Amino acid sequence: MSAAAGEPAPRIDAPWIAASSARAVLAALGGAGYFVGGCVRNALLGREATDIDLATPLEPQEVVRRLEAAGLRAVPTGIEHGTVTAVAGGTGYEVTSFRADIETDGRHATVRFTTEMAEDAGRRDFTMNALYADADGRVIDPLGGLPDLRAGRIRFIGRAEDRIREDYLRILRFFRFTAWYGREGVEPEGLAACAALAEGIARLARERLGAEMKKLLAAPDPGPALAAMAAAGVLARVLPGATAAAIPPLVHAEGLAGAAADWRTRLAAIGGEDPSDALRLSRAEARALGLIRAALAEALPPAQAAQKSGVEAARAAALIAAAATGAVPAGLEDELERGAAARLPLEARDLIAAGIAPGPALGRALAAAEARWRASDFTLDKAALLEDCPKQGQ
Repeated sequence: MSAAAGEPAPRIDAPWIAASSARAVLAALGGAGYFVGGCVRNALLGREATDIDLATPLEPQEVVRRLEAAGLRAVPTGIEHGTVTAVAGGTGYEVTSFRADIETDGRHATVRFTTEMAEDAGRRDFTMNALYADADGRVIDPLGGLPDLRAGRIRFIGRAEDRIREDYLRILRFFRFTAWYGREGVEPEGLAACAALAEGIARLARERLGAEMKKLLAAPDPGPALAAMAAAGVLARVLPGATAAAIPPLVHAEGLAGAAADWRTRLAAIGGEDPSDALRLSRAEARALGLIRAALAEALPPAQAAQKSGVEAARAAALIAAAATGAVPAGLEDELERGAAARLPLEARDLIAAGIAPGPALGRALAAAEARWRASDFTLDKAALLEDCPKQGQ
């Protein structure tokens, strides 16, 4: 991955390099555009890229001028910070001018534009993210990030404490990148800096904390990174009451079950005081988490849990329970499907016909009938449910 002295720079060959939309943007920039960051990093690792970003020595207004002259749309999404979104063939590319920080406050930065790639690289977080590639895919490594990428070493650029003070979210990014890309364990200098500056997390918006935690928990095995996060005192600041100890047995149970990594399941497993608020989850996310917790509390068999709370919540509850015992229920997925397909053979109108008047009593009777049917493993039919149903006035 890295080139020894005298060897040619590595070259990446990814579909997005040859995409007609990317070529159109690069052509508009007149050769003054470079792929940068995650897309380059992931291509070198043989992973898919989620975002294709470009960097340029051109200043933002010149970027806009060249894009529009080439017939492309230029959207000034963050032009005051140097970012213009170039739209070509319906695809958007963030094009950001090389920049250096003048002043930072732990969340935002005042920048100046520069023509020097090394200066632009120096304001990034980790060495493995300060990688660039030209239009032909030739990798440019101004800060020595390739050896770190090859080793799976999450190393801050320069002094770790300086980089964190520029943006305290980099504390969480350190643990998230360790979970996804680290192969050398947790880098000691970075870990020490995160522990020393953990109080800076209080400055961050909860939405940003939530976004990073969801990505961290979605890693194939976030256990070691989360344990280091707890040891550094960071996890308690992000999610008071959470425990990292629940993750290793859960990851093992997921492996036994052949279940995909799911951040909601892991979040339910680690606990914590109201993650919905601490991480500012969306309503849908909070509801999903609530269903998992309810399914855990009821401890129903997988099929019954799936019928009541849905397949996703039932699966999560089963895996978390299995993490405690080390044994995944036999035929788990079949049971979840069976429960999801089960249909209560009784409707409100059947109870009304049986003499129960519409109103709160009807709702209670229907819920009670469903609970009996569920407890029977879905074997009770309509007649049996009606027979056991109390009539109005009884």
